[in-house]
Amino acid sequence: MNIESALKEAMAIDGAIGVSLVDYESGMSLGYLGGGKDLDLEVAAAGNTEVVRAKVRTLARLSLDEAIEDILITLSSQYHLLRPLARSRGSLFLYFALDRSRANLALARHELKRIEGILEV
Repeated sequence: MNIESALKEAMAIDGAIGVSLVDYESGMSLGYLGGGKDLDLEVAAAGNTEVVRAKVRTLARLSLDEAIEDILITLSSQYHLLRPLARSRGSLFLYFALDRSRANLALARHELKRIEGILEV
């Protein structure tokens, strides 16, 4: 599945606000869908790059041989999921924002994992 198709599938998940595929080394988005006046996905992607970088550095400093499955940021009205792509050769992650009132977090995490598994970058 290509990037565009993967982003479309993510946006079909109940409660989806926006999704982006981001390179955490550069902070640049390789593609995004959704967002709007209340969520600038370019700004959010760049900002969340720092979150992923910090966690990767922390794991290295702790000498933990662990992979990050996802990072969850819970806001009063939204969930933000950061999911590093395990199979990518680079430093890519999916950034996914959900409306808490409409989303099923467990199902969204499951669907994002499925999409990651078939995404070809």
